[in-house]
Amino acid sequence: MRTQVGIIGAGPAGLLLSHLLHLQGIDSVVLESRSREQIESTIRAGVLEPGTVDLLAEAGLGARMKAEGTVHDGFELAFGGKRRRVDLVELTGKAITVYAQHEVLKDLVAARCAADGALYFNVSGTTIDGIDSDAPSIRFQHSGAEHTLHCDFVIGCDGSQGVSRAAIPEALRQDYEKVFPFGWFGILVEAPPSSDELVYAHHDRGFALVSTRSSTVQRMYFQCDPKDSVNAWSDDRIWAEMHTRVDTEDQQVIEGRIFQKNIVGMRSFVSTKMQHGRLYLTGDAAHIVPPTGAKGLNLAVSDVRVLTAALQEFYRSGREHLLEAYSETALRRIWRAEHFSYWMTRMMHRLDGVSPFEQQLQIAELEHVTTSRSALTALAENYVGTSAV
Repeated sequence: MRTQVGIIGAGPAGLLLSHLLHLQGIDSVVLESRSREQIESTIRAGVLEPGTVDLLAEAGLGARMKAEGTVHDGFELAFGGKRRRVDLVELTGKAITVYAQHEVLKDLVAARCAADGALYFNVSGTTIDGIDSDAPSIRFQHSGAEHTLHCDFVIGCDGSQGVSRAAIPEALRQDYEKVFPFGWFGILVEAPPSSDELVYAHHDRGFALVSTRSSTVQRMYFQCDPKDSVNAWSDDRIWAEMHTRVDTEDQQVIEGRIFQKNIVGMRSFVSTKMQHGRLYLTGDAAHIVPPTGAKGLNLAVSDVRVLTAALQEFYRSGREHLLEAYSETALRRIWRAEHFSYWMTRMMHRLDGVSPFEQQLQIAELEHVTTSRSALTALAENYVGTSAV
């Protein structure tokens, strides 16, 4: 098998990269260990920055997003029994769009299939060879047969547990990580929205988040011990916790049938450099952010935007200066988003082991952020996204 760009991973980064390259006349093959049904049904966060929305629309992927996504002009910070609104449009002139990640993936898969794109699901035994040469290859198993994909470039879009990052020698990588001592207990609920916009709540008992997936399905989270058991939480106990952390005198969480429960850990991670030889990393293969800042999917899209421009330049002119600068260019946006996500996480969560003095500093910071025009603008600018370059 032969292609120009071999892509490992059919998440948002891999599929979007393949589609954007196709629009530029560049061939690619996408390899994915999961089934199509799995990637299209795994419900994950879906807060899209305006830059992400614009790129998807420009690439012909905006029809369902425009019809089914919800534009939010702001969000709310809840603390001290009150909610304070962050008006994104008034502060920045921009809004965010809530459109679930699995819906983005459905659109991407449909676009690649419509273009007869080479997508291989349910692959296994993937290994990468020859990244130090001009002729790298990817070996994999599919439908009981062994295959070798020869390509000009290998792009690792296979997440934090994939094979791509490990293909870069440890001696050439510098990994940075912060593991938080808390997690999020997430639920999916059959109910109407509890709020017109997302609600981020700071409470003595811990953080909580009220989000939405559709007019009938809502996503909610509350801070928990990452080692806790889902089975230890009955529906009644969950609702009692959400009401305690989020409800105000005139606004309450709307209950419904809980049909999914899970616990996710929280960590920040960056691996540098994001390239070695003919191998380039994007998305979760290179960096992880805690979900507090809603940056994960948007950072992957940012990586892809930068890498697409670099590959386009290479195939048009043979020049490699954008490819050589890929890590440096992408990391400027990544570290900005890492800092914002870390700051939001530290400000909104209960921090065990800190003194009462430090706990009061959190409240003072929230008061400052929600009453200072300049502080509020900085929050809004980071939330809607900074430039990728």
